[in-house]
Amino acid sequence: MEQDGNVIHFISKIENVDFKESLEILAERANINLPTLEGTVDNKRQELKEKIYQINKEAALYYHEILYKEISKPAQEYVKKRKLDNKTLKDYSIGYAPINSNLYSYLKQKGFTNEEILASNLINKVGNNFVDRFKNRLIFPIQDVRNRYIAFGGRVLDNSLPKYINSPENLVYSKARNLYGLNVAKNSNLEKLLIVEGYMDVVSLHQRGIENVVASCGTALTEAQGRLLRKYAQRVIISYDSDAAGQAATLRGLEILNNLGCDIRILQMEGAKDPDEYVIKYGNGRFNNLIDKAISLVEFKVKVLKRDLDLENINDKIKFLNEIAKLLSTVDNRMEQEVYIDKISLEYNISKEAIYAEINKLNYSGNQGKKILDNNYRKPVVIKKETLPEALIKRESIIIGLLLNGKEEVYNQIKNILSPNDFKSEKNKKIIKCLYEEFEKGNSNINNILEKFNEDEETISIITGIMAEDYEIKNDKKAIEDLIKNYQKERLLNRKKEIINGLNDESLNEQQSKELEKELHDIIAKIAHIK
Repeated sequence: MEQDGNVIHFISKIENVDFKESLEILAERANINLPTLEGTVDNKRQELKEKIYQINKEAALYYHEILYKEISKPAQEYVKKRKLDNKTLKDYSIGYAPINSNLYSYLKQKGFTNEEILASNLINKVGNNFVDRFKNRLIFPIQDVRNRYIAFGGRVLDNSLPKYINSPENLVYSKARNLYGLNVAKNSNLEKLLIVEGYMDVVSLHQRGIENVVASCGTALTEAQGRLLRKYAQRVIISYDSDAAGQAATLRGLEILNNLGCDIRILQMEGAKDPDEYVIKYGNGRFNNLIDKAISLVEFKVKVLKRDLDLENINDKIKFLNEIAKLLSTVDNRMEQEVYIDKISLEYNISKEAIYAEINKLNYSGNQGKKILDNNYRKPVVIKKETLPEALIKRESIIIGLLLNGKEEVYNQIKNILSPNDFKSEKNKKIIKCLYEEFEKGNSNINNILEKFNEDEETISIITGIMAEDYEIKNDKKAIEDLIKNYQKERLLNRKKEIINGLNDESLNEQQSKELEKELHDIIAKIAHIK
């Protein structure tokens, strides 16, 4: 037993996984199925997951083999233009889905059922026909850290839109919890891990000897991805495209990583729009030099602040000094703060005394950490706890979280059953009322919900906390049905209690008692039917 424990411990250290994952890896290598309860929902779910992994692996092989066939000339020309060699294509299992792709028939020949194939989301059912999701696209299979194929990204070969389409989330894939290329990068020197925006950046950098690179699967960096990065690397360097959208994504990613306590740096790049283009133009030597010179979060924010200001203009320079003071007042480490003050003073020709005076003024007036860049980046506030059951708060938070995804069908399912007054938390009631109002206006894009609360720091903190939480919901409709059942059952139980108390009232006449007893009987029957 001690020897087995040492093996599990060894796998845990080498693969950087927990005890359960270590057991699964060992079982996988030994071709052993870990025990589950036969016939249970969990067991059936696990069996379907295993089938999806197999389907994804077969699909990756199918697309990769097609890339080398005569029908794939457009993809071969594109790969040649992007200077990708054969080893890189194999390392990342890159493939091609032709215009007449027939993955469905291939998977049927392999013995998979329609239910299993549809669960993989590689095939869509249109009427009675089964249609491949990916056609005429270069295919990038996505693997998790255990090298299991979990999803796919498909890139067009020209300038048409959409540039990329990706697998939707399913039983085996959550884009917020995975990083493209981490299965390869984790085998390199992970003192530093570079995160880029796209699949092609990862592949191109890897081919040119920069192997510690990953991408965020076509989404802004999430907290779950941040935890994954922190798990595998001591330092994280972010390199997103230099356009406005890329800069915004960088800021979001920086705040998430900073809140997780990561040592973060930002790569500054000129002369190319993305790392792929930069490496092809200037080589990996110069790119590695950029990595070594990556700047800190504070330095990056200073550059963002300066971007729209003319420091030759006295009003702009005063504004810059005020914003710099707000930014530096949030740096808790005194020595670190001093280093930044020295650097900023020298670089922007502002006296250290003036910076210290503004910081001290902020600290004295109790305004430390006020708005620095915009409403999305705020110092955490203390939220007064409401004396309500934790399960109830979680239930309300899940409903808010589902609505924050902006799906109209979710709102339509909820609104007929729940009103804002059904929420027990006054804080949540205020949020849900605002969300309902936005949906009623036809605004199903709730991305700017934070702006609705302007300077209400506490409410913003609650919303961002809900958005960052992972409630592990795989099926929105089922989750909402379960929540609604809980509310219905709760209402019935409360009414049952009222009736029982009412029946003890001696002033009731016989007719009133009979009516209450009948209602009580009906309620008990309804409660029994709610499962």
